[in-house]
Amino acid sequence: MATSTETNLAWRYCGSQIKMWRTEAGVDREILAKEAGYGCEYVKSMENGRRKPTLRLLQIADQLCGAGGKIVAAQEYLRPEAHPQRSQEYMALEKDAIAVGVYQPLLIPGLLQASDYAKALIGASSPPLDDETVEERVAGRLKRQEALTARPGVMFSFVVFEAALRTEVGGPAVMQRQLQHLLNVGELRNVSIQALPFGRAYGVALNGAIALLETADHEHYAYVEGPETSTLYADPDKVSALTRSHDMIRMHALSPEESAEFIRKVAEAR
Repeated sequence: MATSTETNLAWRYCGSQIKMWRTEAGVDREILAKEAGYGCEYVKSMENGRRKPTLRLLQIADQLCGAGGKIVAAQEYLRPEAHPQRSQEYMALEKDAIAVGVYQPLLIPGLLQASDYAKALIGASSPPLDDETVEERVAGRLKRQEALTARPGVMFSFVVFEAALRTEVGGPAVMQRQLQHLLNVGELRNVSIQALPFGRAYGVALNGAIALLETADHEHYAYVEGPETSTLYADPDKVSALTRSHDMIRMHALSPEESAEFIRKVAEAR
């Protein structure tokens, strides 16, 4: 979904359109509220952009005001984005990349998340997201994962710190399925999954997540994401520095074969 500022602007614009059409058509707010089955104050909040205008309100307003579909068309601008605004540039590059390398210290990488793990994680966002946004984000994440099998010529490499394997996202059952999902995906020929046990490369490993990618034009990018902000780097010096950090982490990680056994043991210990 877009940032809160962008979201509020969309709500305010769509709400103002409802109010404008209603005023010009001579439809009182009370009548609109009654026809839509809402309280008058609830409709006022949507018209003023304090609440997201519902599809039902858009439909009823369109009908009462004779807007011919112009009010309902606002629904497209109210639909939540599949990915946060701050990560969309990276996602666009990842979609066409020829090589992707990811290190995650605390969470399973998005490309490797099972559906219930992703839902538990996104659903626990703070401030809380509405149900529609959670579903859209989960669907977007699963859609993104199709590249693992649809693009067998692209090499995907992942390093996952042990903490991410042991963090109980969604509870024991969800985590158990997530670990099995890692083992299944790790069998793909173009996917490498390595585990980094506690005590290895602990300095650089605790600095945060790193994502690297190479485009079809052989341009190299590095992406660093935090809880509230993220940065996509194209500067060769910065990309090189983050690549060296990533290489150091991979060097201390277990091999893919050792990692699969390590993940199985973590799963069996639950």
